[in-house]
Amino acid sequence: MSRPAIRLRTRKELRAERRRRPPRCLNHLFAAPLWPMHGANLGTLLRTCDAVGACLAVPRLPWVPAALDRGSTLRRPACVHWVRDPYDWLERRRAEGVHILGVEPAENATRLADLPMARRPAVAVPSHEREGIPPEALDLLDEVVEILMIGTGASRNVAVAASLVLYKLAGFA
Repeated sequence: MSRPAIRLRTRKELRAERRRRPPRCLNHLFAAPLWPMHGANLGTLLRTCDAVGACLAVPRLPWVPAALDRGSTLRRPACVHWVRDPYDWLERRRAEGVHILGVEPAENATRLADLPMARRPAVAVPSHEREGIPPEALDLLDEVVEILMIGTGASRNVAVAASLVLYKLAGFA
């Protein structure tokens, strides 16, 4: 019994098959690492946002713009929203009817495998790698998503965790 031959697609073929990106920000899907710890994660997450058609919401901290520039390999500007006050920003999104999801190990959390595609605008808020989502922000969440792990690590990389959730919310996984 022979296997079919594997043929890798060319870059040109891959580009032709990609979904067309809307010309402007639709504000329908966000990754919001509002309490970032490492700059390298922000550039990585920005690339994921571009891949799934999401926006990145980041705090106005002095080191964030350089971290985004350093970590991103995008050839064109990506959708970045600058946040002055994370709590106020989350409250305003919630008042607009946006579904706010924390990415954090928690009781009664939704397992990543059970997370459906977003049917309305959504924000994925990854937890701080060391301290988690601040207690004041927990009340602003509509749902918490937990990414199950085996191994000895106590936390997930912010860019990886948020990327996994974005792919599920975008309907790509």
